[in-house]
Amino acid sequence: MAEPAEAVARLEALLSPRGRELLDRLRREAVTPQTALAVSTRLRAEYPAELVGDALAQHELRTRAAAKFGRAADMVFTRAGLEQASSEVVAAHRARRYDGARRVADLCCGIGGDLVALAAGHRVLAVDRDPLHLRMARANAEVHGVAANVTTLAGDVRDAGLDGVDAVFVDPARRAGRRRLRAGDSEPPLDWCLRLAGRVGRVGIKAAPGLPREAVPPGWELEFVAVGRELKEAVAWSPAHATAARRATVLPGGHTLVGGHTLVGGHTLVGGHTLAGGAARTVEVRPPGEFLYDPNPAVTRAGLVADLARMLGAWKIDEQIAFLSAGAAAAPTPFARTLRVIDSAPWNQKRLPQRLRALDVGAVDIRRRGLAGDVEALHRRLRLSGSRRATLVMTRVNDQPWALVCLEVTPPVS
Repeated sequence: MAEPAEAVARLEALLSPRGRELLDRLRREAVTPQTALAVSTRLRAEYPAELVGDALAQHELRTRAAAKFGRAADMVFTRAGLEQASSEVVAAHRARRYDGARRVADLCCGIGGDLVALAAGHRVLAVDRDPLHLRMARANAEVHGVAANVTTLAGDVRDAGLDGVDAVFVDPARRAGRRRLRAGDSEPPLDWCLRLAGRVGRVGIKAAPGLPREAVPPGWELEFVAVGRELKEAVAWSPAHATAARRATVLPGGHTLVGGHTLVGGHTLVGGHTLAGGAARTVEVRPPGEFLYDPNPAVTRAGLVADLARMLGAWKIDEQIAFLSAGAAAAPTPFARTLRVIDSAPWNQKRLPQRLRALDVGAVDIRRRGLAGDVEALHRRLRLSGSRRATLVMTRVNDQPWALVCLEVTPPVS
């Protein structure tokens, strides 16, 4: 691994006119892993070998980063920095929570994924102890035209002065392999991040989605964020930021936030949907109705299934399982996958192929929750030939093994 000064110098070479020319050539030629060796051999006759190697590595990272950033082809990354960075759609959503702040500190800014969103509407102090990431953060701010709002500071965030800062976002580095963030599992530790609220009232702390709800003190809000059906991360918001005990946010995929939809909380979340709540509620348990709701992972992780049931007028089919059900008045919701039930009966694997053939089902997606079974082996045994594709839900109804055959409700809510 290159020393910090050497790594920054190599990045500067990539950002020089000659380096940018080389990166542009790689983009125009649409270099792939299969063609990289031949391209590298040819380009080394025109450019220094080290510059070619760095450019090819950067081109690969830019290609991977396209799933997160709309302008990835112009940005710079490290592998670790890209993995840690939030996607553009998540960062844009989170930056809205800082409306009204005069100056924001972005602590552990990394390659600047959140920085570019925050700096679009605020003056930002960006702090990171990795000089390479800090230089990348500034370069990426320049790409997005917000560098004039950014001041960078190299060093440990615990030593950073916060005078003149009235809001903080911190993205502590998690130890490798950790999905559940506890005190001591991050750098800086979660306890230190929480104490920031005593210095600057408005604090947001990014965490892995496995963050235990009990790790966040009373008065703080814990938000779980999903992009589509994929749970991405959690954010702990200090009491000065908090508007609910818990929140589930479902954002669209892609990079452009357009439109708006207000569901909860009296505000419009551009390009996404948010469900807030957290008060303890009981939900009636009844047999499955005409529709089945499969809550978004952000809803289940936030502990808001009961809140969703109340909003939808739905009930649970089992006390311990998160599926919800409703009658004929059910409607699609951004907070759950909505399925129409076409068959519901106790689980009987021997009779299942006959049931599916009678329903003209030729292919199934199997969704298992609360019921053990080998999904791949079941797929092999079914040998279906009908014209319809269905979802087979292996679950429990009132603590009894159960099978529901469902069809996707279309069109989905956007």
